[in-house]
Amino acid sequence: MKKASVILSSALVLGTLLAGCGNNNNAGNAAATTAPAAATAAPADATTAPAADAGTETGKYQDGTYYGTVDVDAETGWQTFVLLTVEGGKITKADWNAFNTKTAGDLKKKVSEDGNYGLVKIGGAQSEWHEQAAKAEAFLIEKQDPAALAFDAEGHTDAVSGVSVHVSDFVGAAQAALAAGPVQVGPYKDGGYKAEGEMDAESGWKSTVAISVAGGNIVAVNFSGVNAAGDDKKQYSVDGKYGMKAGGASAEWHEEIALAEKYFLENKGAAPTLDAEGKTDAISGVSIHVGEYFTLAEKALEGAK
Repeated sequence: MKKASVILSSALVLGTLLAGCGNNNNAGNAAATTAPAAATAAPADATTAPAADAGTETGKYQDGTYYGTVDVDAETGWQTFVLLTVEGGKITKADWNAFNTKTAGDLKKKVSEDGNYGLVKIGGAQSEWHEQAAKAEAFLIEKQDPAALAFDAEGHTDAVSGVSVHVSDFVGAAQAALAAGPVQVGPYKDGGYKAEGEMDAESGWKSTVAISVAGGNIVAVNFSGVNAAGDDKKQYSVDGKYGMKAGGASAEWHEEIALAEKYFLENKGAAPTLDAEGKTDAISGVSIHVGEYFTLAEKALEGAK
């Protein structure tokens, strides 16, 4: 088994993460994603949308943890989620965050806190994304209703001083969470987790794994690799440079690894039966070696326990 080194919460590539900026990743070079069992709703205009119906006649909510998402931003890869804690019938904690479906790894708040989101430096904002998110969260806790956060057609609000980011996704995800009701939080700590193997002298590639956890569950994974030149293996395949089909395979590398990612998510991180070479018959359409990816994923998740 190759030696794996775990890299926890490493920064994502800045150019692919800034919301509103162009994204150079091909649609085929995307991490697989899933989410905890909770409703997903498209953003609704908070000026007209009714309050979530999870409350009682007195307007209070059932105690517990709530999780909701909205649709992924196809350009940036970010998918917003909201975690709410209700105690004594009131929202006592709100967590507005996002995971990246293209790269997996660190959650949006961590990327912003580490200075890698670039809302101030590149976007020209007065404060970073995580700082603005905290103000929106405080507003929701004060008002106890996501519909109280009114926004315009572009998703901006004048209701919270110092918040210039789009809040429509926050409102939509919070409404979806409350509508779905309390959920069971998963076994892992929320965050981004990474691991990489050793450089394979024969192939010239080093395997890499990035995982995102939200609501205690694995919600995104990215199985890829890097060579000495710094090329991302999945993108290298998307660009037609890896050449598996040219070598007689029925599919390209990025297409087969996507099936392995899907299996990983559907089975909550459990590995399939593998032979001595790291291949499996358990995933239809996959002929490549995948064993190391499941081993690295297990190593990465050690930091999430």
